[in-house]
Amino acid sequence: MTSSEKLWWFVLHRCFLIGSLVDSSSLAATTHFLSVTSTVGERAVLPCSWSSRLRSAAAAAASNCHIQWQTTASDTVFEKRGPQRWQAAEFEGRVEVPEEQLGHGDCSLVISDVQIGDTGRYESFMVVDGERSGKTRVFIQGVRLSVFDHKSRQAQGPGGELVLDLHTRHSVRVVFQGRNSSVWSTLWIKDDDESSGRMQKHPERQQLIMKNLERSDEGTYKVLDKHGLSISTVQLAVEGSPEVQTRVGSEVSAAGDASRSSRSSDLLVTSALVTSFLIIRLL
Repeated sequence: MTSSEKLWWFVLHRCFLIGSLVDSSSLAATTHFLSVTSTVGERAVLPCSWSSRLRSAAAAAASNCHIQWQTTASDTVFEKRGPQRWQAAEFEGRVEVPEEQLGHGDCSLVISDVQIGDTGRYESFMVVDGERSGKTRVFIQGVRLSVFDHKSRQAQGPGGELVLDLHTRHSVRVVFQGRNSSVWSTLWIKDDDESSGRMQKHPERQQLIMKNLERSDEGTYKVLDKHGLSISTVQLAVEGSPEVQTRVGSEVSAAGDASRSSRSSDLLVTSALVTSFLIIRLL
């Protein structure tokens, strides 16, 4: 028997031992769900420890066994069997169970660039060789993931600029609702230059910029994904207005004119007094 064949039989034996030592009566429905919260675009870690459920020291063989992560609706999110991996289309390139941690009993699912649509309940399982049956699917951990959008307030003066962070590559649209309006209008669509208007993409950063703000730009701005789910919500207030500035400017101008007029009157009075004094001296 070659060394590779010996290693394969060793792995099979280890997984068989794990299956025989598992309390297979444990059901996902009776377990407590851990709670994890995250914000759109960030990295979420769904905890999972197979060593806490499988009473075996088979850490060396764990990376060769079969790990599954799914939603409570039984939709598979991620599956790993040795070097083979499978990911659901909506999680493509965003989920992983790190290989270096798996051998130490950590089967946590890492979700990168997390989205609002990722919110839900997840369950992890290990598929092992049972003592009587061919395979045994063992429940490991339940996790409740809650994902929230970014919320912020900005206050700018007339002529200022609004900066919207996109946060994630999944940002595809920006909509706006005026302060005194109930209507949402589209201001920006990804890869559609004709729809951009005043909302311009920063050439280097994941940001949108709208310059020369006016009072009519006050309201709510939402960055949405392709499903129409919120990525960020920004409340914009435009403090002051061109009318106020014009009025203030006029008042300042009027005050200046009055001051100049007063100085001119004082000069005339002074000049008259000097002239009168000179005339008296000459008489």
